[in-house]
Amino acid sequence: MNQYIEETKKGLVHTYNRFPVVLERGEGVYLYDTEGKRYLDFAAGIAVCGLGYGNQELNRTLKEQIDALTHTSNLYYNTTCGKAAGALKRITGMDRVFFTNSGTEAIEGALKAARKYAWKKGTGRYEFIAMEDSFHGRSIGAVSVTGSEAYRTPFEPMLPGVRFAKFNDLESVKAQITDRTCAIILEPLQGEGGIHPASQEFMEGIREICDKEGILMICDEIQCGMGRTGSMFAWQAYGTKPDIMAMAKAIGSGIPVGAFAMTEEKAEYYLEPGDHGTPYGGNPLACAAVAKTVEIFEREDIVSHVRKAGAYLTEKLDALTAKSDVIEERRGIGLIQGLKVRKPVGEFINKALEKGLLIISAKDNVIRLVPPLIIEEKHIDEMMNILESIMK
Repeated sequence: MNQYIEETKKGLVHTYNRFPVVLERGEGVYLYDTEGKRYLDFAAGIAVCGLGYGNQELNRTLKEQIDALTHTSNLYYNTTCGKAAGALKRITGMDRVFFTNSGTEAIEGALKAARKYAWKKGTGRYEFIAMEDSFHGRSIGAVSVTGSEAYRTPFEPMLPGVRFAKFNDLESVKAQITDRTCAIILEPLQGEGGIHPASQEFMEGIREICDKEGILMICDEIQCGMGRTGSMFAWQAYGTKPDIMAMAKAIGSGIPVGAFAMTEEKAEYYLEPGDHGTPYGGNPLACAAVAKTVEIFEREDIVSHVRKAGAYLTEKLDALTAKSDVIEERRGIGLIQGLKVRKPVGEFINKALEKGLLIISAKDNVIRLVPPLIIEEKHIDEMMNILESIMK
């Protein structure tokens, strides 16, 4: 057995079913294992590494920050936190930001923000409406609003006051509203749940319901955000600005960081000193990663590139779907795509791995394709050649 695999198996709690591959380094859109085998990466660390691997500009920034300062605490100001917050405000259109260490923590903060808003306004509201087949994280609060019994059942009782509605079904959402509803939380595109984009009607309807009923709209942009759908954040393509949004993954290009952001009016009624905190959130290193990532995204116009590459990928996947007996349908937008297959999805993932292609799965027997956002047409062609060879 590989020594790295053996060390990991001996030391860690077994919560991941890992593939027998030890990845050692990355370059561009490729990863290399300890045996020297190259893999074309269409997983990007589960939609994390938007800029791929070995971006020298990003690496220099991180190295310089490590040499200068990695952590203090939030009792003091640092030189990168404000810059990173300003960058996120600019690309989200939101007014206030709170930095976390992960997407799950961002969801927890968003839920607390909604409840504190309702409490401070004296509405008596505390319930959440979440969507079936959603995924928001694995902490108790986040899993309580995750619409999958498989994630929730072993850890019950869950956070009280959560109701579930059908995704893309406004009547189902309306049926769950009570005078205790404080927020509706949803992903504009469900990733883990099977790659399901929200319809324009649904997003507009949720915004209208929230405005009419005095309910907050929370968008989880952790996986579908930061350029992946061809908009900087998925909700922007719908024109339905949320009151609170959560983000993580690609905002730090692989450095652990998350954030939730809100409008000024909602922030006014939000948490006060002592209500919420994290020792590592907003640390100099993570914020240097966020600020530099946003700078590169804006300068290189990554979003426009995603629209072009996403259209090419969609065209190729649609062509394969049309001629394949194995693929039932294609789903997705931009560079977050899914193929619902008629055979166990694990078979295709293992075959792809053997041929040097990294792909992952989503619920509903779906192959999930979430490559680095710097992917080019030649890489899509390379992926398609492998995919076609295993779709039998």
